[in-house]
Amino acid sequence: MSSAPGDDQVAIPTPGAGSNWPPVPGAGSSPPARRPWSAWSEMRADLAPAGVVFVVLAFVGFPVGLLWWGLAPRADFRITTDGPRPIGNPAEELLAADDAIFALLLAAVGLLAGVLVWWLLRRRRGVAALLGLALGSAATAVIAWQLGQLLGPGPSHADLATVGGRVTTSLTLGSLPALAVGPFCAVLAYLIAALVSRRDDLGRPAVARDADILDAVGERGSPLIEAPPPGPVGG
Repeated sequence: MSSAPGDDQVAIPTPGAGSNWPPVPGAGSSPPARRPWSAWSEMRADLAPAGVVFVVLAFVGFPVGLLWWGLAPRADFRITTDGPRPIGNPAEELLAADDAIFALLLAAVGLLAGVLVWWLLRRRRGVAALLGLALGSAATAVIAWQLGQLLGPGPSHADLATVGGRVTTSLTLGSLPALAVGPFCAVLAYLIAALVSRRDDLGRPAVARDADILDAVGERGSPLIEAPPPGPVGG
């Protein structure tokens, strides 16, 4: 007995209402619009942490100035009728030693600051953090310089006119380019850490998390949805 044409053909229901198939996730809906990346928006979000870096490094200038005042060598003189006479044998490189100690202190603080900013501000690595680091290190140098000279003033005219009195040379910075040592070392440490980083986003966890979310919602391309194979209808 022959069957009529089309008797053994089974209609496959389409997904949706009135069928046994579950609705396809995301069917009929377009992926969310992608917000264009803006360098200014990213930097503006990083300004607050960069400001904190600047303020902290500015305050670091006070202990650095105290260290410079305590470690820098100075010479003592006795006032006589013939003028000031040195007490002991002060080195001729006295002024150079003051500058060298100042530069070494700033170099140590700059290198440490560059490493700490890179390590602690993981979520805010970028141009704003680098600017805060550079300007903060410059503030460290200026504050330390002014504080050291304030604590180590030179003798006054009255002190130099007092015969038998003892005076001490002032603490001064003979080479102003030494102020750039701290910012240079801080920026150098930060840039070296950025160069050896294996990731283009500098390892910012926030950037990595956002990228994963964008991939999940299909903003960078709709994910492939594997539909179940059609089965027999009605047993």
